Amino acid sequence: MSSEQSQTLAPHRKERLGRLPKSVQWLMMISVSLVFSVLLHHWQVPASLLVGPMVIGILMATNGATISAPAPLYLGAQSVLGVMIGGSMTVGILASFASDWPLILGVTGITLLASSFLGWILCIKQVLPGTAGIWGSSPGAASAMVIMAETFGADARLVAFMQYVRVVIVVGVASSVANFWVDPDVANAMTPYDWFPAFDPAGFAVTLGLAGVCCFVGQKSRLPSGPLLVPIIVTMALHLGGVLDVVLPEWFLGLTYAVIGWVIGLKFTPPILRYAAHALPKVLLSIFVLIGFCAGISGLLVIFLDVDPLTAYLATSPGGLDSVAIIAASTNVDLSFILVLQATRFFMVLALGPSLARLIARRTAHLTG
Repeated sequence: MSSEQSQTLAPHRKERLGRLPKSVQWLMMISVSLVFSVLLHHWQVPASLLVGPMVIGILMATNGATISAPAPLYLGAQSVLGVMIGGSMTVGILASFASDWPLILGVTGITLLASSFLGWILCIKQVLPGTAGIWGSSPGAASAMVIMAETFGADARLVAFMQYVRVVIVVGVASSVANFWVDPDVANAMTPYDWFPAFDPAGFAVTLGLAGVCCFVGQKSRLPSGPLLVPIIVTMALHLGGVLDVVLPEWFLGLTYAVIGWVIGLKFTPPILRYAAHALPKVLLSIFVLIGFCAGISGLLVIFLDVDPLTAYLATSPGGLDSVAIIAASTNVDLSFILVLQATRFFMVLALGPSLARLIARRTAHLTG
């Protein structure tokens, strides 16, 4: 069949979901996500309220759905998550960083160098055009890397594809590892979530107000991932200073996780998948190599520092700070240790990622031109 014929027939191949009204698509995604998330939670899958909506979002997007989460809703969800992370920071976390900063910086630095090496390989082998492989290999800060990559002339579609494929795989692997590692007796003995507990309405309102203000400031500041970054910093300062007690009921956090899961899942549209299909095997290989490398580092933490294996794995996992924080918050791990390593890498990626990418791009320009 000629290309002209293919283009002529393309509109008739529009998937069935895309022909439904957007309100119906939303109703379908929300209702199926709710059922699937409840099942995953019943099966004690960690981060079920993130994983469930993310999987349904992928299925919707790859079958022609035309919906997308409104930008203000996604930015607000990031800010709420930032407030949660900032409120989880304690004096113990700062003390842990102060006492172990050489180790923490060493682990995060090695991970960043390893990901840069993988990006360099993808670049010189031209698995993805231009510098897309370099930006796509950066561990963590997925949305920030997509924005920066577009600013510096890389193909943002392919960077987004590689970043969010990695996020999906890392979330899936980390959730599976967490589910495998949790002792069934301990899991059964854990107190179930109280989804609708009594809470302080005034404190909840203050928390939401802070998230809203920080979201606005973060967006206007034009900082990479500002709506996530600014709430973390501001809430951490207020919480450690004894000025603020974060009040976020479980049901509200569940909605936040669902929004983030939908946004990640809905990015996997058929055009993006078709555009990157030829590179998928090598991209997957690089992602699993990075996951394996980080798992090796976590093994060293277990052996030499006697860190709990699941804590060590989640602390070094190359997913986004937001998704790893959600998984960690739903399991019995050392959340402080995980957050300090993930947050340090997040800031390091933001600070050094663009410079490393530009350096590698210049060094490989004669090979890719």
